[in-house]
Amino acid sequence: MRLLVLLLLTLLAALQHRLWLGQHSVMEYWAHKTELAKLEQQNEALAKRNKLLKADVTDLQIGLDAIEERARNELGLIKKDEVFFRIISPLDKK
Repeated sequence: MRLLVLLLLTLLAALQHRLWLGQHSVMEYWAHKTELAKLEQQNEALAKRNKLLKADVTDLQIGLDAIEERARNELGLIKKDEVFFRIISPLDKK
């Protein structure tokens, strides 16, 4: 009887060790679950960014207004017969 109890306790200890510390253990499951949550957040952020970029591309393909706005903001486009004013705030006078 004692031998059977000892054998069962040994088997239980071996199974518990594998469950908590072995390959494909609960610890690995938790780590993968955390990593998956982080990757899903990154995917959501990238999906939002892609949506904005796609809208930008669509605007550029459809109308010239978007192209003109981008040229004004990024390249400093000034049309013929327009007057350019630069407003300098007191903080910019260094």
